[in-house]
Amino acid sequence: MNMNKDFFKALEALGEENSVETDLLIEKVKSAMLKAARRAYPHSEERITVEIDPKTKKFEMYIRQDIIDDEPIDENEVNIDVARTMDPNAMVGGTIMKELDISKLGRMAALSAKQSIKGDLREINREQMLSKFEQKEHECITAKVSQVEPGRGTVTVVYDGTELYLFRNEQIPGENLEEGKMVKVYITGIIGKNKKPVVKISRTHKDLVKRLFEQEVPEIYDGTVEVKSISREAGSRTKIAVWSKDENVDAVGACIGPKRSRITAVVNELNGEKIDIIPWSEVPEEFIARALAPAEVLKTVITSMEEKSCTVIVPNNQLSLAIGNKGQNAKLAAKLTGFKIDIKPQFDTVTNEEAPELSPDFVAPVFEAAPPEEETEETASENAEAADAEPAETEESTEAAADEE
Repeated sequence: MNMNKDFFKALEALGEENSVETDLLIEKVKSAMLKAARRAYPHSEERITVEIDPKTKKFEMYIRQDIIDDEPIDENEVNIDVARTMDPNAMVGGTIMKELDISKLGRMAALSAKQSIKGDLREINREQMLSKFEQKEHECITAKVSQVEPGRGTVTVVYDGTELYLFRNEQIPGENLEEGKMVKVYITGIIGKNKKPVVKISRTHKDLVKRLFEQEVPEIYDGTVEVKSISREAGSRTKIAVWSKDENVDAVGACIGPKRSRITAVVNELNGEKIDIIPWSEVPEEFIARALAPAEVLKTVITSMEEKSCTVIVPNNQLSLAIGNKGQNAKLAAKLTGFKIDIKPQFDTVTNEEAPELSPDFVAPVFEAAPPEEETEETASENAEAADAEPAETEESTEAAADEE
């Protein structure tokens, strides 16, 4: 039976809506209709064929019947007299293709076909989603804002015909994303790869900053300049530590660019977020001191390499700057370096005595592990207790310094 043009228009629309080629969709519809027909005619499974041709607008289903000179016992047989009404040349022992009325397959068969097509489309969409985004996982993409939900604050962006959702907690605080605006987002991962994939995106992730610098700084992209670590408080401040493999290339200068063009491009993309570019050093004391910029550091003493803790001495007038508003500068420096940082002023505010760490007689801790065979169980227990206590004291000192601010 010939289907009208509406079927093929609906088929085409379905393909466009799901970004599926019409030929592939037709194969899925044919497969679904075959399953439905075989449910309706369980004894004729291998005798049923489906033909769909979008060019001629033809959609037909047939069952192959054996021509007999007797009463048919099921749908697989047809009497010679009936066969000749369809084909005058029909002969006993031959076969004839009888067209089936698709509308008479029954409600259950129709529902089965519909569910089968839906399942196929889900699988196609899953495969397309994975093929499109799997290689872009942990990368930065440019998408267009298509909708901003006023209540929940969720922003819908479109990338290559696929809608992605930027939730409020993944948006830069204070940023106003408008419909039609192009924004860069970082793909943090893909969940539900085996069922219904969901692409998770973010504008607050610290690696977004790294990807933006890779796009703006050729020296980072080609590997001459390496990003060693990043710490970020989205919407406020980012610290990024860089190092050059080539001694003739200034890593910090490369990131800033001529007339600050490169860093300005990144700052503008991040809605004016401040960025501190820190020269990385393999010497922990030096790196920690640089990480506390813009504050001046007089001395850094590593108090425990095992627990990665240190004490930093700064001029009294630099204490607030080193700690930062609500401790932000100290927190970012700690995340950047991986050290717990105890910030102390040069002079005690009560006794006016200089910090003992600045004394010429001060002896920095020596980090030499005792040979395993010489360490007793009792000594190991005491060392563990001391290590546990030391970082706790360091955190209290930092909190006290923050309170003084």
